Amino acid sequence: MNGYSAESPPGSGARAAAQQALSETLRRKRPLDAGLEQAISSRGLAERDGAFARAIANETMRRFGQLDDLVRQFVPRAPQPHRAGASLEILLAGACELLFLGVPAHAAVDGANRLAASDSKAVHFKPLINAALRRIAREGPSLVRDQDACRLNTPDWLWLRWCEAYGEETVHAFARVHAAMPPLDLAFTRTSEFSSPARGGGAAEGGGGSNPAKGTMPTGSELPGGMLRLENAGNVTGLPGFGEGEFWVQDFAASLPVCLFGDLRGRRAIDLCAAPGGKTAQLVSAGAEVTAVDRDPGRVARLQENLHRLRLDARIVRSDVRDFSPDLATECVLLDAPCTSTGTIRRHPELPWIKSAADVMASAEAASALLDAAAEMVARSGTLVFAVCSLEVEEGPEQIEHFLRRNADFRRQRVEPSEVFGLGECINAQGDLRSLPCHLAESGGMDGFYAARLARVS
Repeated sequence: MNGYSAESPPGSGARAAAQQALSETLRRKRPLDAGLEQAISSRGLAERDGAFARAIANETMRRFGQLDDLVRQFVPRAPQPHRAGASLEILLAGACELLFLGVPAHAAVDGANRLAASDSKAVHFKPLINAALRRIAREGPSLVRDQDACRLNTPDWLWLRWCEAYGEETVHAFARVHAAMPPLDLAFTRTSEFSSPARGGGAAEGGGGSNPAKGTMPTGSELPGGMLRLENAGNVTGLPGFGEGEFWVQDFAASLPVCLFGDLRGRRAIDLCAAPGGKTAQLVSAGAEVTAVDRDPGRVARLQENLHRLRLDARIVRSDVRDFSPDLATECVLLDAPCTSTGTIRRHPELPWIKSAADVMASAEAASALLDAAAEMVARSGTLVFAVCSLEVEEGPEQIEHFLRRNADFRRQRVEPSEVFGLGECINAQGDLRSLPCHLAESGGMDGFYAARLARVS
């Protein structure tokens, strides 16, 4: 039982779902999206309530540093979960509603009190929660204005390493982008009716494809390569053309590594660690004959579902990359290696708070073995593209430096601006792709991606 019925005040189920997801994330280091999906599904929330739950949980994590600092000013000794249950999460989410979501004070405070009353441990801290949130409603706005939001919302372990790698001014730019809700980027299949003007459609200008029965695609802005960027898109499955397989969701930065192969028509390609399938779809749509490899059964099932919806064909193999051996060496091999994903904080605001520097080291070590295995699959004169959605130098540039010292038959191939739509700022001094969250900041930023193109010379 979740403690809420059909007669509960509006928003009660959404707040309970958000609190559950926040507890799973903060206490068990669980990805926020997974916790939200479970909490929303288990409560059978309507779409509107589900959207409210996501807004509360995501904005609480996006502003976690500020909220934690603020709550501690009113509650110096944070309630311990073994005694206070979800009291801290209730306080954080309540403060978020008051200060960043614009929820009226009476509704936010009442909602928090009801959450506390439904928790066998938090109920004993209900007077504290009520008093703290009433003070935050009165005094919080002026305190927020005096906070260093960029610094507070970036934990020390990331702030220090990013300042060393990129400089403090750039890290401030990262943090400003991380504080905003990201737009949704869509990539279109070759036959899509909802493609952007660059691909023969009209979504970026007039907001729709040519078939009125499918509804109208929201107005968006065109991105290089025929992608479309939407603000406040809502539930992606409700967009016209989703069910017909017209498009898939892919951050613009994530589309750039595939560009490093050049013309793919008629060429064979292997996509390693392929799920959920955005790059596989991109490779197939570009005309390649693709083998997609992933080891996790659940992720493979998702890859299959996504390609089926998109009506795209690829050979799918469930295997550990280190155990997979293609029948023939292949001219194009892509390894989008598992990593800490710190380049995706725009979309996954919990990451800074559930990861650590130890995770960076572990990911870099694991990716090294995968990279060596991928290199064995590359034909002579073929190309290996290594990519990670991480901002950490150990997972990107340093990984490649170590690889080249181990593998004398590979050479780095410099990326030219013309290969990535003229975005010279996305190429580092070594000639590798390096997108940053603050690139395209005026239109919502982009994920932080690193990719190196390696040519096999013998």
